[in-house]
Amino acid sequence: MYGEVVATERLTPQLVRVVLGGPGLEEFVLGEDADQYVNCFFLPEAAPYPVPFDDEAVRELPREQRPYPRRITVRAWDAERRELTLDIAAHGDVGYAGRWAGRAQVGDRLQFRGPAGGYRPHEDADAYLLVGDESALPAIATCAEAVPAGRPVVAVVEVEDAAGEVELTSPGALEVHWVHRAGRHDGLDDLLAEAVAALPRPTGVVSAFVHGEAAETRAVRRVLLREGIVAQERLSCSPYWRRGMDDEAWRAVKAAWVREVAAEPLD
Repeated sequence: MYGEVVATERLTPQLVRVVLGGPGLEEFVLGEDADQYVNCFFLPEAAPYPVPFDDEAVRELPREQRPYPRRITVRAWDAERRELTLDIAAHGDVGYAGRWAGRAQVGDRLQFRGPAGGYRPHEDADAYLLVGDESALPAIATCAEAVPAGRPVVAVVEVEDAAGEVELTSPGALEVHWVHRAGRHDGLDDLLAEAVAALPRPTGVVSAFVHGEAAETRAVRRVLLREGIVAQERLSCSPYWRRGMDDEAWRAVKAAWVREVAAEPLD
């Protein structure tokens, strides 16, 4: 499947919105999870082929010519207009996804597989907690919009500074805490965990979504599980990236990291 860029918008210095349309989306069907994502394939500059391309054929090419896969959150799907909105974290020319989004122009094409997902706010929860950085902000936004009406939902989001903040909405009783890392040169791994630990303890059953930088999600997970704030079966926790590593280096060690975190003692 593929889409053609019909519009782009710089939402913040670190977040670019890309809207895809065109005949390549004819078979797109959005799933039921709130954190839906598509596996996008970003072409290197040396790619000797256009989009759409044959998956099997490109696997035979040298590594430097093959597309780089990245998971990108579905921010919105307009079934009537057949338009797919992706909000992509971008930090200048760092990272294939962000670099493509920052340069995207109307008519450019992006190939992907999916969608897929793994979390939807539990219908029977009494309260909801959504935590992450810019990389998780699109998913946090969609999860906030999927909370049952009237129920308390707290979002704790780390961004560079006030320019990185965006409006979040929810049918629930939404409370947003923005955490700025500008000026911080140490302690970044604990920045979100400290903010979460400082919150008033929610009452009742809590459904939580914690995604973003690996060390930070791990630290938040420790707070939530060791303090008994969230039951493990109601916690969606996933590392999207790792500070100090590029995409390829992180992909090489991510599975081992996830196993290590899952085996971590909680007492």
